[in-house]
Amino acid sequence: MDRALIRIIQIVVAITMPVFLLLTAGRLTINDWYLRYEYGKPDFPRDPFGFTQQQRLELATVSIRFLQSSEPAEVAIKLLEAQRMPGMDRPLFGPDELSHMMDVKRFTDVLWRVQTGAGVLAIGGVLGLLATRRSRRAGYRALFWGGAATTGFLLALALFVLVSWRTFFVMFHELFFPPDTWMFAYSTSLIRLYPDRFWFDAGVLITLGTLGAGIILAGIGYWLSRRGPAAEG
Repeated sequence: MDRALIRIIQIVVAITMPVFLLLTAGRLTINDWYLRYEYGKPDFPRDPFGFTQQQRLELATVSIRFLQSSEPAEVAIKLLEAQRMPGMDRPLFGPDELSHMMDVKRFTDVLWRVQTGAGVLAIGGVLGLLATRRSRRAGYRALFWGGAATTGFLLALALFVLVSWRTFFVMFHELFFPPDTWMFAYSTSLIRLYPDRFWFDAGVLITLGTLGAGIILAGIGYWLSRRGPAAEG
């Protein structure tokens, strides 16, 4: 394999690996297991307006199904429109909340496409380099640099999340969602189901999980490159 091509592949892996790992961690968190884990914590804040933790779990599970649906947001939103307040014949979510949830699904649908593309480039790049003996060590180094780039980026992100969580949360929403469409009163169902603690814990879990994956990949890549056959790259 041409040396210039090897370098290009290594750079692509280093750029796309953090994106793939971070979005994979995020996608794994949008699942039932995280709801059970979070609502099951003894110190998780109770809903001051009356939802029990079991009700929260049941209601939030439908939101997970909504986000996991392969249908477009405009069709899948029927899942949330059909939800009712416990013991009442009243919609669980108001129009503004439903509109925001559609924005969230459109956003996550784009993220999962980015995740797939980044995964193809990162994993395909490494496997392509490992396919031949001549470029194998370059593949190990690409794995190392992908893990190292992930580690560096996530260390910075972890520091930001832990030190300035609220700033990060606001900046994230302002960047990806229309202004004034994502802020709701504490009495609305979205905030009652997903208080600030819910998102902080998710942010910490995703950040630390991705950081751990980056460290492991960097370690494996470094170890293999030290013991692998001599080659270009």
